[in-house]
Amino acid sequence: MNLHQFRFVQEAVRRNLNLTEAAKALHTSQPGVSKAILELEDELGIDIFARHGKRIKRLTEPGRQVVRSIEIILREVQNLKRIGEHYAAQDSGTLSIATTHTQARYVLPAPVARLRQAFPKVNISLHQGSPDQVARWVLEDSADIGIATESLSHDDLVTLPCYEWQHMLVMPPSHPLLERERIGLEDLAAHPLITYHPTFTGRTRIDQAFAQRGLAPQIVLEAIDSDVIKTYVKLGMGVGIVAEMAVQGEERTPDLVARPAGHLFGQNVARVAFKRGAYLRQFVLRFAEFLSDRLSRDLIVRAMEGGGHDYQL
Repeated sequence: MNLHQFRFVQEAVRRNLNLTEAAKALHTSQPGVSKAILELEDELGIDIFARHGKRIKRLTEPGRQVVRSIEIILREVQNLKRIGEHYAAQDSGTLSIATTHTQARYVLPAPVARLRQAFPKVNISLHQGSPDQVARWVLEDSADIGIATESLSHDDLVTLPCYEWQHMLVMPPSHPLLERERIGLEDLAAHPLITYHPTFTGRTRIDQAFAQRGLAPQIVLEAIDSDVIKTYVKLGMGVGIVAEMAVQGEERTPDLVARPAGHLFGQNVARVAFKRGAYLRQFVLRFAEFLSDRLSRDLIVRAMEGGGHDYQL
């Protein structure tokens, strides 16, 4: 048996048993993947996959255990590479960060700049996507660290709280809601709203708050980008609901006014995620410390060595 066979099995599972897609991801041929898996099964004396004709249909029970062992083996191979990189060049390399647009645009610039000052030979690679993609990139070793508010719960991820934030209401200075001392959910439900796509930036809390009051909000536009939301608010299309990071320092501008909405939608927690069992290079740990004063090298190391995976504030 060899690492190529292990990678072929792992990728086949990741690609929902589609060997053609697995072959594309691994830059090889579908027959080559199929042959390597069959050879591994012959050597182990078991069927990893159940088949109908030549088509793979599902994992067998022993196949599930094989896949778990393969995940551990390949994770440790990746750790060996990271250890070698770390000790060969302790102050250089690439930090891969998986995150959402809001985090990349409003939260990361300062800690990234601090990391570059502390480790000028370290390059930064930003992977921006949905929270589900952030989790997947960390799990697949495409990123060293993931940062998001949602979808980071997974048995193979260790997640730690980074900071709390609330939503803000943004609207033009002439909007009638600004005449109210305290804006309620009923008030918002009477106006067109512009906010995030359902999988981004705490949107689930917004939906839950309206649902619990039996209200049907008039959401006229959804976006993944806070700047896009603010742009359409400025055009008079509706009241915007954005993360407070997106308006910090500009609570009142000539064309935009922001009001806190924590009393309506509660508090959100942005979290950082690491792949369980991964070897974290020194500049990865330092970057986490730059992200939040709640994160320390010792805390992260203890979390990575412990049994939990979802630490709370």
